[in-house]
Amino acid sequence: MQEKLPDSDRLQQELGGGVSRVSFDAAGVTSWDSGLMTFLLRCWDIAAEKQLDVDESGLPKGAGDLMKLATAVPEKKDTGRTERTRSLFYRLGSHSIALAEETWDIFTFLGEATIAFLRFFGGRARFRWRDLWVVVQQTGAEALPIVALISFLVGLILAYVGAVQLQKFGATIYVADLVGLAMVREMGAIMTAIVMCGRTGAAFAAQLGTMKVSEEIDALQTLGISPMEFLVLPRMLALCCMLPLLVLFSDFIGIIGGLVVSVTTLDITFQQFVGRTIAAIDLPNFFSGLIKSVFFGVIVAATGCLRGMQCGDSSAAVGVAATSAVVTGITCIIVADAIFAVIFNIIGI
Repeated sequence: MQEKLPDSDRLQQELGGGVSRVSFDAAGVTSWDSGLMTFLLRCWDIAAEKQLDVDESGLPKGAGDLMKLATAVPEKKDTGRTERTRSLFYRLGSHSIALAEETWDIFTFLGEATIAFLRFFGGRARFRWRDLWVVVQQTGAEALPIVALISFLVGLILAYVGAVQLQKFGATIYVADLVGLAMVREMGAIMTAIVMCGRTGAAFAAQLGTMKVSEEIDALQTLGISPMEFLVLPRMLALCCMLPLLVLFSDFIGIIGGLVVSVTTLDITFQQFVGRTIAAIDLPNFFSGLIKSVFFGVIVAATGCLRGMQCGDSSAAVGVAATSAVVTGITCIIVADAIFAVIFNIIGI
């Protein structure tokens, strides 16, 4: 453009009193860009505000055509979003209603899952056994490497932390007791459950969420097949069976981690470590970790499947469901472990 376009204030003044018609002379315009369109839109707004006639015959042909497109449909005045500050009671009510709906969904899911389990034990559940074995492999053998790594490092850490305090009393031999009891009673079960929650629970939520987005779950319901039996039941069965086995593996690998530290840095022989570990681990402590692992398996599978079934209808909702499954699962695992700690303390285990 040869001349600079006037600003809005100057344009407002020049289109003041005494002007009834606006026209344009673009004879000297050799090139133009979006700035011209912005200027013209401003002219149209001011002309409409002051009720002036607009003659667009003097505009460049391309600019005139664009203005016709831009002004063909008038802007709706009620489409803008206005932020409203809600009162405290409104927000409390909204959160209470959301919490009640969430609680209802959880109990509904648990009830349907219980019915599916009862139908399974009665031999009437409808699902493919091949799907069950696939999930067993995914939640079992394929999870061994990450469980082994985490468990070995946890055993290593427990041995080093215990040695720091026990060396002050010349009782480093009790590192074996510390590592053995901590792994079989608490750390083996809870660390394996957390790892599986992040690995498998999120996968369950993403799988079922994707099925819901692609309307596969609706198709199953249309065919008269229960999604709870066909999709959720195999996953819950697989994880309930495999998590106790993974916990046993985790306990063993964690004790191996403590053994490595004890033999290499604490002057404890292999025979001493093994003897102290066998003496420290009794059956009640051993089975307490296994009992918890079964419930943790139910929690991981249930939270993953629940969030997957609650997934929205967009691809972004699948990510939200996976994240929610991990957060919900880990929270429930910690709460359940605390409840078990209180129960075991009461009954003297």
